[in-house]
Amino acid sequence: MLTKDQEQLIDATAPLVAEHLDAITQRFYPLMFDRYPEVAPLFNAAHQESGSQPRALAGAVLAYVQLRRDPLRARELLATVVSKHVSLNIQPDQYPIVGECLMAAIGEELGEAVTPEIAAAWTALYEELAGLLIDLEAVRYREFTRREGGWEGTRDFRIAEIRQESEVIRSFVMEPVDGGTVADFTPGQYIGLRVTIDGVPVNRHYSLSAAPNGRSYRISVKREDAGHVSRHFHDRMAVGDTLELLPPAGDLTLIEGDEPVMLISGGVGQTPMLSMAQQALSQGRRVVYLHAAQTPEHHAFREEVDALAERYPDLLERVTIYEQADDAAQADHVGRIDRELLARYLPEGQPRCYFVGPQGFMSAVNQALAALEVSESRRHFEHFGPSRPLETA
Repeated sequence: MLTKDQEQLIDATAPLVAEHLDAITQRFYPLMFDRYPEVAPLFNAAHQESGSQPRALAGAVLAYVQLRRDPLRARELLATVVSKHVSLNIQPDQYPIVGECLMAAIGEELGEAVTPEIAAAWTALYEELAGLLIDLEAVRYREFTRREGGWEGTRDFRIAEIRQESEVIRSFVMEPVDGGTVADFTPGQYIGLRVTIDGVPVNRHYSLSAAPNGRSYRISVKREDAGHVSRHFHDRMAVGDTLELLPPAGDLTLIEGDEPVMLISGGVGQTPMLSMAQQALSQGRRVVYLHAAQTPEHHAFREEVDALAERYPDLLERVTIYEQADDAAQADHVGRIDRELLARYLPEGQPRCYFVGPQGFMSAVNQALAALEVSESRRHFEHFGPSRPLETA
C-alpha cells in the first residue's frame, strides 16, 4: 500500500509522467524484449509497429492513476485488461518483469527528474496495480478450471474442419485432442491460442464465431497480407494440425434484459455477432443484424444468417451493406454506414447497440449512434487489437 507521502508524490508527478508517457511506453517494449526475449511471443508485432500497443498501455496507466481511489471503477476499467491477460495465460511471475522494465523506461526518459523517492512511489503504484490484476485474473482462472470441460493453462486441440467463408475469411473448427468435453463460453467472447510458426511459439486471440456446443470451438480468421499468424492459418494450417488453446475471455457480451438488440459489424467484425444473435433470438428478443462488407465476395456467413432469419422470421431483421457492388440488388444498400442508415433501422424501445469492426468504422458508428441519442451506456464495442478511445460526436 502506498504511504501518504507516496500518494502526494504520485499526484505531484503524474502530469510530468503523463506528458512523457507515450515516449516511456515506446522505450519500454524494446527494452523488455531485449532483457526478456521469452515474453516477445505474447505480443503482436504489428501492434508494436503501429504504436497501438504502447498507446493502449499508456492509456491504461493514466486511467488507473486517475481512478485508483475508486476501487469499483478501477475494476471496471481493468476488466478488458484482465480478459486479454487471461487469453494469454499471464501469470504472477511475469509482473515483476514488466515492473522492472517500465521503471527503467521511466528513468531513461525522465532522467534526473526521477529521484529515489519518486521512483519508489511509482514502483509502489505499479505493485498495487499488479496485485489487483493478479487477484482478478486468479478469480477468472479458478472459475474456468471448475467448469465442466474447463482446464488450467493450455489444452491441445486439433483442427477438425476448415471452411472458406468468403474470399478472405476462413473458419477453423477445433476439437480437443483428449476427446473430452469443452467448456461453454458466453457468446461474444474470444479465445486465446498458441501456435508454433517456424519453431517459434506465438500467441493470439480470435473471436469464437459459433455458439457453444460442448464439443468444439470455431474461430474465423481474415487473411491479412501483413498478418504473421493469419497468413499461417490460411496458407499452412490443415485438418489434423494441432494448436494450444487458452480459456475464453472478453466482455462484449449481451446485457441481460428484453430490450431489442442492434448488432452492427464491419468485415471480420461479424465473428462475435453470430453467437450473440443466436443467444438474443433464443431469448425472444428482437434483433437487427446490420453487416457491412467491401464487396459480395468479402461477405462471410450470409447463409448462416439467412438460416437464422428462417428460424426466427418475426424477430430477426438482417441488413446488408456493400461498399462496392456491380449490381445494387446484391445488397440492401451500397455505400457506407452513416447516421441516416442507422436511423432507418434503429429499433424503438431503448435498444442496446453492439458494434465491432475497423477503428474508423467503429468511430463512425459511435458518432452516428450518439447523434441519434443512443446513450453511452447502451453503446457497446470491442477492439480486436489493443483498446483505444473512439472519437465521439
